[in-house]
Amino acid sequence: MRISPRARITWAAHFSKACLKQHHRELVRPLSNFIRSDSVVFDVGAHAGQFTKLFAKMAADGQVYSFEPGSYALSILRRATRFNRLRNVTVLPFGLGDDAETLQLSVPVKPSGSIGFGLSHLLLPDRGAPAERRAGWEYLHETVEIRTLDQFVRDQRVNRLDFMKVDIEGWEQRMLAGAKDTIARFGPAMMIEVIEENLARAGGSAQGLFDDLRAAGYRAFRYEPMEDVFIELQEPMTGDAFFCKQPRHIERVLAT
Repeated sequence: MRISPRARITWAAHFSKACLKQHHRELVRPLSNFIRSDSVVFDVGAHAGQFTKLFAKMAADGQVYSFEPGSYALSILRRATRFNRLRNVTVLPFGLGDDAETLQLSVPVKPSGSIGFGLSHLLLPDRGAPAERRAGWEYLHETVEIRTLDQFVRDQRVNRLDFMKVDIEGWEQRMLAGAKDTIARFGPAMMIEVIEENLARAGGSAQGLFDDLRAAGYRAFRYEPMEDVFIELQEPMTGDAFFCKQPRHIERVLAT
């Protein structure tokens, strides 16, 4: 993917942040309910690696698989992983969905010329490029590879999966559809970004995602940091929702 001189300059800032800063520290406490030192963790939509770094430290004796299809994000993720000497991380240069295919990834470019790669999203083949929603923004497109999680697990003979973080800008429900066997086999706990607008863009919905996981035996929770408790959800929420089959592993739960 070709980028402008301005984008090359801001790439350096993105890279520096990925190497030297650690975001999401506030989530160590709730994540520790699911991730142990020997856990196997999948970071689906690894972006520049902030969660990957966090998971690698929490599962220092385990393994982290980081899935990222976008070339801009990959160029940072791979280097940041090497810079931080994360030997328990494997970077996978493809996305996850409900079928093995190649799709177009839409990558926003801000008016400043900086790549808004955190908002990159896959396009449905039959819908084409969506109308631009942000004044002054442009969109680059690149062809990326998509696989199913079930196929990856079979091919790599993965024999354990404890936790998944899934943040793929609306493709979450489709990714879960391609992971049914893996979910049934391992029952991993999950943290999934739920945004109705993004899910609808990919042909899904928050209600559909919640229904699919409940049908698979999961219960849904949100984390309340002020009280340090998980609160069980009866309806879909917007934001990061936690899903698990065994709530007894969560230390503090308040049922609504």
